[in-house]
Amino acid sequence: MVTTGVLRGYGTNFRRWLGRSLDRRLNAFMVGLAVTAILQSSTATGLMAASFAASGMIDLAPGLAVMLGANVGTTLIVQVLSFNVAIVAPILILVGVAMFRHASGDTQSEELGRASIGLGLMLLALNLLVHSVASVESAPLLPTIMQSLVGQPFLAMLIAALLTWACHSSVAVVLLIVSLVTSGVVPLVPSLALVRGANLGGSLPAWFEAGSPIARRLPLGNMLVKAIGCIVALPLLPFIARELSLIEPHPARLVVDFHTLFNLSLAIVFIFPVDRFAKLLVKLLPDPVFPANPAIPRYLDEGALENASVALANAAREALRMADMIETMLEGALEVFRSDDRKRAAEISRMDGALDRLSVAVRHYLANLAGEPMNEEDSVRSQEIFSFAINIEHIGDIIANNLLEFAAKKTQRGQSFSEHEVKEIASMQVQVVESLKLGLVVFLRGDERAARQLVGKKALLWHMENDATDCYFKGLRETGSHNGDAGDVYLRVLRDLRRIHSHIAALAYPILDRAGLLQNRLIEMPPTEPADGDQAAPTAPLQQKS
Repeated sequence: MVTTGVLRGYGTNFRRWLGRSLDRRLNAFMVGLAVTAILQSSTATGLMAASFAASGMIDLAPGLAVMLGANVGTTLIVQVLSFNVAIVAPILILVGVAMFRHASGDTQSEELGRASIGLGLMLLALNLLVHSVASVESAPLLPTIMQSLVGQPFLAMLIAALLTWACHSSVAVVLLIVSLVTSGVVPLVPSLALVRGANLGGSLPAWFEAGSPIARRLPLGNMLVKAIGCIVALPLLPFIARELSLIEPHPARLVVDFHTLFNLSLAIVFIFPVDRFAKLLVKLLPDPVFPANPAIPRYLDEGALENASVALANAAREALRMADMIETMLEGALEVFRSDDRKRAAEISRMDGALDRLSVAVRHYLANLAGEPMNEEDSVRSQEIFSFAINIEHIGDIIANNLLEFAAKKTQRGQSFSEHEVKEIASMQVQVVESLKLGLVVFLRGDERAARQLVGKKALLWHMENDATDCYFKGLRETGSHNGDAGDVYLRVLRDLRRIHSHIAALAYPILDRAGLLQNRLIEMPPTEPADGDQAAPTAPLQQKS
């Protein structure tokens, strides 16, 4: 409940802050520590970092630094909870219920109340756990079992790792170990082995929840770091227990301090060679070999649907693949206009079919994600990706069904585009491709300035088409030629390039709408009527100029 409440209420801001703060390894380490302390879960922090690494937004090395910080952050939670803080549990629950029920539509207050309830329940449960274990500690068989672990540190580590993986919480298992040590059921050296196992087991859930090889690199790196630490510390446990006893005579505090010291030592050792370690992980889990069929999705991992941030990153990556295909189709269409290459035209048509199937896959993926809990900003982002996929699909249809059809008509009539016509088409095509790249900036970053520039290019495209039309009819009047069919194809190509730009410019409207620029009529547009079939965003709210 703590993790869900914080991520739903503040998840988007957390991800943005996380993305901006990962420029240096020490910064990344501190971010991992802080976020884990807030979320009360190193697994949640790891999944957020894995989503950034899997989507290519951050490198693997900073992601590893985040996980090292998250491991230390988990030990700080144990440090706090090892004290008797259960007295605040009823207060947290009461305050949380009041905030949750009286939020009055304030999503952040409601989710903060959820997190407060979860934190109070966790403290209450840990307190009840201590009392429940007290009766188990008196069982005559338990001391015998625990004493058998004295000479079997590896077995003790394995038991704790499996228990932590089953509980999905290293915090609860370490606190259980502290309780057993306090009551004298578990000797000191086996308790340290159990703590090492709890650390190792805490890295397993993220590994099993990651779907793709790329997403598993970060959990694997965290698992290897802890495994190396466990192996190195295994023969040193008696020495470590003896030395720590000189500093901290209380067994329970010694166990908690060892938990912190273990993870802090691993962070110090591995924080500097993270770059080389990241290269090793890439070799162990290389990039998957994608199928030759472009219609098969590459990034829509069904296993990531339980985590909205990871799933949205996957859908965005697949949508970007579609945009790359559109750029290839636009460049190929220009080649067809220049050379009447029928083979190239057939390739573009097949690419449009693949584009349609990818669009359907992205939309179905987002529809499945809609059944999972998301905060408002994640829901908005899902709609943006959905609209992006539809607009890109429509652009592909225009290229394959209109532009290439016009080129085929010219070829059938034994005609070809003149050098001037190809030059005009190429000039407009360059503007469309540039707008597509600008649209990707708007799609990825929500950049208001880029959105204004993108919509502003609509006027440029309109003027280019208008000037080309005027020039064409002027030439007809001067030469007296009546080759209307050929000119009609040329003008339709220009019109459809402008239609394509309209679909690209539609990416900017949600950004401008949220900024209040559409309602305030701050965007000026030329007075043009949309062409037949133009499905771009409506321009009614926009101020027009003559």
